[in-house]
Amino acid sequence: MGLLNIGANAKTAKSDSKGVYLSAILYLAPAKTSGYNMCPSATEGCKAACLNTAGRGRMNNVQEARIRKTKEFFDNRAKFISQIYKELQSFEKKCVIINRKPAVRLNGTSDIFWPSIAPELIFGFPNIKHYNYTKNKKDMKKYMDGKCPPNYYLTFSRSESNWDFCKAVLDEGHTVAAVFDVVPKEYEGYKVVDGDSTDLRFLDEQGCIIGLKAKGKAKRDDFGFVVRNGAKP
Repeated sequence: MGLLNIGANAKTAKSDSKGVYLSAILYLAPAKTSGYNMCPSATEGCKAACLNTAGRGRMNNVQEARIRKTKEFFDNRAKFISQIYKELQSFEKKCVIINRKPAVRLNGTSDIFWPSIAPELIFGFPNIKHYNYTKNKKDMKKYMDGKCPPNYYLTFSRSESNWDFCKAVLDEGHTVAAVFDVVPKEYEGYKVVDGDSTDLRFLDEQGCIIGLKAKGKAKRDDFGFVVRNGAKP
């Protein structure tokens, strides 16, 4: 069974349907759901609102598969990375054949820094655009300081407790994803653009907030992870 999910995600399908890119995503078990911490910067609000159980994620066999893959990542790292490498090779060839640009998100439901963990997956495929969300300030700072590979793109994610850092990211011309009950045109003086029309974050207008509509468990958020009707940070 393959590790990468290709063209089977509702949101990436919107991006893929435009005929330019083809997306592949790796879904692992988030936070500590596998017994290993895959999201070291996750807040209580983030964990409560996680989309891990959205769509097909609510199915037991899908959850079991994500946990199994995560344990394999820790217990047999070399084999795991080798498998992804082979799948990326096949994915890149597929994109050439069908005349699509390859885009890959290895943190579908995790938040780890792949350029350090498995640099061969990033540097080994310079024609693949890797993109991820992160709440890890250190990782985002590396990206902002130009210390990431040129084909690696990061969007910082707002939580209920990191707004000051979000402002620093925005002020340096980078992007911040934020979840709203109703997505506005502006928030705290920053332009908000629709983040649900595509999953390809590297195409976003820079220096803007990427507005995402609250979905699933996030609709019931009471931690402040979801911005409600223009509420203060």
